[in-house]
Amino acid sequence: QVQLVESGGGLVQAGGSLRLSCAASGRTFVGYTMGWFRRAPGKEREFVAAISWSYGTTNYADSVKGRFTISRDSAKSTVFLQMNSLKPEDTAVYYCAARHTRYDSWGQGTQVTVSS
Repeated sequence: QVQLVESGGGLVQAGGSLRLSCAASGRTFVGYTMGWFRRAPGKEREFVAAISWSYGTTNYADSVKGRFTISRDSAKSTVFLQMNSLKPEDTAVYYCAARHTRYDSWGQGTQVTVSS
């Protein structure tokens, strides 16, 4: 069974940086896509970024392009989300997810709060 555990959230001032981590376990993730999503208060969950575990190819939501970077450490079975130039509108609970055919494994989330 896939387990995803996020960490690294916290409170940061606008313009600051945070790095989120997602420790993945329970299977080999070759052929999987790992994604980060977020849900802000009162809003729907939205896609943030994704990375192919096997090939390292990435894609991003337009709202975070140029500011966020997704990466993975296959040896440590961990996915990262480096977030720079944070804005108050980035405030949300951030979730890590795994997709083979669909995103069906999710972490518990980590809170990111950006103060203005």
